Amino acid sequence: MKRLNIGILGFGTVATGVADLIRENHAEISRRTGYEFLINNIFVRSLDRANPYNLPLTTNINEIIMNPEIDVVVELMGGIEPSLTYIKTALEQNKHVITANKALIATHGNELFKLAAEKGLMLMFEASVAGGIPVIKSLRESLIGNKIESLAGIINGTGNYILTEMKEKGRSFSDALADAQALGYAEADPTFDVEGIDAAHKLTILASIAFGIPLQFDKVFIEGISKLESDDIKYADQLGYTIKHLGIAKNLSEGIEIRVHPTLIPKKELISNVNGVMNAVLVKGNAVGPVLSYGAGAGGHPTASSVLSDLADISRMLDADKEHYVPYLAFQNQALSNAPILPQAEIYTAYYLRIKAVDQPGVLSDITHILAHHDISIELMIQTKSVEDNLANIIMTTHETKEKAILDSIRQIEALTNITGDTTLLRIESFGS
Repeated sequence: MKRLNIGILGFGTVATGVADLIRENHAEISRRTGYEFLINNIFVRSLDRANPYNLPLTTNINEIIMNPEIDVVVELMGGIEPSLTYIKTALEQNKHVITANKALIATHGNELFKLAAEKGLMLMFEASVAGGIPVIKSLRESLIGNKIESLAGIINGTGNYILTEMKEKGRSFSDALADAQALGYAEADPTFDVEGIDAAHKLTILASIAFGIPLQFDKVFIEGISKLESDDIKYADQLGYTIKHLGIAKNLSEGIEIRVHPTLIPKKELISNVNGVMNAVLVKGNAVGPVLSYGAGAGGHPTASSVLSDLADISRMLDADKEHYVPYLAFQNQALSNAPILPQAEIYTAYYLRIKAVDQPGVLSDITHILAHHDISIELMIQTKSVEDNLANIIMTTHETKEKAILDSIRQIEALTNITGDTTLLRIESFGS
């Protein structure tokens, strides 16, 4: 039987999962691919570490990326450097590459794909988004007959766990975060997760594949969940919504929206019921309609499952004409679109507002007058009883309007003498699933 010789960079949770699956499922893999997957060497920073399968380890990176016997380099180290340099060198040495590094693909993917194309090599990255959910393969291959109109994803399990705890147990953000850290769901420094940077990396990749545009991480609107208050979770629930931290991308006639932010979703929609650390991606095609993919978005074995999928694809294409490789971003490289990315101020959606005001006559009239002046129509409104120092919460949802109009209105509302503190603004989306 033919062999696929593999070199792995890094030996953390995912790399251990890859070793596990190759060992446990070797018979199934061989039956499906006609290849035996063999791990030739694993690059580690120290040889003093657990190695339950007695796999070959090295602290010399050149024993992998310069080794002519290795067919595929699997980068599972994370971070930008030295991973970027190692991947470039591997490609220059005519090795196919697999990576789970979403930050690297989102920020340097364009140059890496160009190099891989020049060398006639495969650069695969299924594991970079949503762990074990094969969403990249679905967008690149299964939905090729569709024009993708939009996608929305819960693509960070840490943030989803925190919001689930806040909703179901009434916990504060800080309390839910501390619990996520204790359980190992959140890092000691959770910034990338809770401020939306991790989700934005993944959304950059999904939007590029869905719409056939270059990777443009620097143009993604990013808003985290760290300032979200439990009161807003409660009021959203009363209004019939669940708050999720979503990555949203839309392909519109005037341009493309790519944004990450807390979002109110109607409770009846499937994606609003994805809880805990689970991930889900909802894709809407003009032929198939909405398609929801759900599963484990992280973890050793789920993410390793996606790495194995890429290894299988490479093994099947080793003897194929390079012109027939699946394009990296689903569209032919020379056919990527230069459609503009819309500024956040230009998007249209509905909004949730919570305004803290002095509880006295005329306040509501002043607020509604400002909104009407900006052609903003109110859909629902509730006013709580006085809370502290004769203050009340005014909660309202609007019909769809331009974000610039709502931001201009908020600035005028906050300038009123009977308004105190900052207005809470959250966006509302409905996906019809």
